[in-house]
Amino acid sequence: MRKRPSKGDELVFLPLGGVGEIGMNLALYGFGPEDDRRWLMVDCGITFASEFDEPGVDLIFPDIRFIEEERKSLAGIVITHAHEDHFGALLELWPRLEAPLYMTPFAAGLLEAKAAAEPGARQIPVTRFTAGDRLTIGDFEVEAISVAHSIPEAVSLAIRTSLGCVIHTGDWKVDPTPVTGWATDFDRFRALGDEGVRALVNDSTNVLRDGSSPSERDVAESLAEIIAKAPARVGVTTFASNIGRIRAIAEAAQKADRNVVVMGRAMRRAIDVARECGLLDGLPEFLDDQAYGWLPRDKVVALLTGSQGESRAALARIAAGDHRHVAMSPGDMMIFSSRTIPGNEKSVNAIMNALAAKGVKIVTDRDGLVHVSGHPRRGEMRMLYEAVRPQVSVPVHGEALHLAVHADFARSLGVPEIGHALNGRMLRLAPGPVAEVDEVFTGRLFRDGSILTTPDKSGASARRKASFAGVITVALVIDAKGTALADPAIVLIGIPEEDARGKLFRDTVEVAASATLDGLPRPKRKDTAVVADAVKRAVRGAVNERWGKKPIVEVTVTVV
Repeated sequence: MRKRPSKGDELVFLPLGGVGEIGMNLALYGFGPEDDRRWLMVDCGITFASEFDEPGVDLIFPDIRFIEEERKSLAGIVITHAHEDHFGALLELWPRLEAPLYMTPFAAGLLEAKAAAEPGARQIPVTRFTAGDRLTIGDFEVEAISVAHSIPEAVSLAIRTSLGCVIHTGDWKVDPTPVTGWATDFDRFRALGDEGVRALVNDSTNVLRDGSSPSERDVAESLAEIIAKAPARVGVTTFASNIGRIRAIAEAAQKADRNVVVMGRAMRRAIDVARECGLLDGLPEFLDDQAYGWLPRDKVVALLTGSQGESRAALARIAAGDHRHVAMSPGDMMIFSSRTIPGNEKSVNAIMNALAAKGVKIVTDRDGLVHVSGHPRRGEMRMLYEAVRPQVSVPVHGEALHLAVHADFARSLGVPEIGHALNGRMLRLAPGPVAEVDEVFTGRLFRDGSILTTPDKSGASARRKASFAGVITVALVIDAKGTALADPAIVLIGIPEEDARGKLFRDTVEVAASATLDGLPRPKRKDTAVVADAVKRAVRGAVNERWGKKPIVEVTVTVV
């Protein structure tokens, strides 16, 4: 780290994901003059595709073309914790950057396990660090500060340059009694505040909620009480990465003289890494799903993936009745120890309804304290602002409403300046007042099967349109003079069989195609592109007239 700033040096903040949205977190800090900046990346996460907006897309990544072009100036990548929205894009995107990577042991273990489970994935070299460590990464000195969150070994980062200190909180909360992992180190935050903090780049997820979140220990006690009273089998679905919750469930099962049965590869992978890191010490080994069937109904707690309604997860298969080893019966209980991510409500409700139809009792956070957020409410945020006393507040990790409320809240606490960040907006944090100094391209990349591509090349938009209005293909065979040699070959996908008058849509399409070809002047019939375009417009118009929707129409013309 340079001890003194040189002429023209600036400290800038540039998010490529995670600001104006929740998920897909990727932030850049730049230091140096405008034409020669060095960069530090914090986090590299994903977001999940919507079946409505991006049908068929598996995962969404930030488009990193800006930093890819600047990769020679990228000093390193630091991961704050191992949630998918903070580290899930590494396997796909790190090979494009190949910068030094820094992670805590638990996060590094999960990354290694993910790579081992994904054919063709590269094993990424990682430098491990822990809370309290200081890393010199190019022109940046990075100090890791322990924070409580719904995953072990989450850290905030104090990023120091010769132009001052910035605290990047990552995801955090106040939890004085975590089940496992770290508590938030307010002594260190206060010490940093005493030194002077230029900017606090802070989590906005729960800024709409007053007060403070309950502790994980409170959730553990509630789960223990519910499981102890259950007369038959108990299933608990939660995020696989929430090792504190998994430990609480296992302790509750142990007290109730029940065995824990683990279902789902992601759950098993996270548990294996947690055991290697000593986070599940003192607990008996968990059983695999093959043991489920021979355990008495009052001696089992099933720990499952699928809390977000994922169709291929263990919970969905159990609800559908097609799991090879596991079934639930009337009188059994399923506890949803998680929050439904916005957009997943329909699929989660479908699973709950399927289980309820089997006579399974459903327990959610509406019924008791079975889940608590890993993000700070306003009472907790106030504590951090009072400890750090930043000159600038930069709200991140939230949608537009979260960011606006957070900005007003920071002002009400006396923070002198607000940095209004958005994906692609470059903010100068120092020297001088915070200000927007540039805007760069940001976007998304879709992982669609084995392909990683941009949205416009993915075909997802056409799939969405096809899901609403169907697809019609018309194949015409003509001779060199443009005369039809056969009736049009027609395929209708997703189109009603008949219109409101009872006329077959196939007949409507055939008439429109044939009449259009016959109506074209002979010179134009020799141009296959002209014929295809005319038939396409005629078919779409005819179907729209009788249906009120415009399907995708594809026409091929073959000259024999």
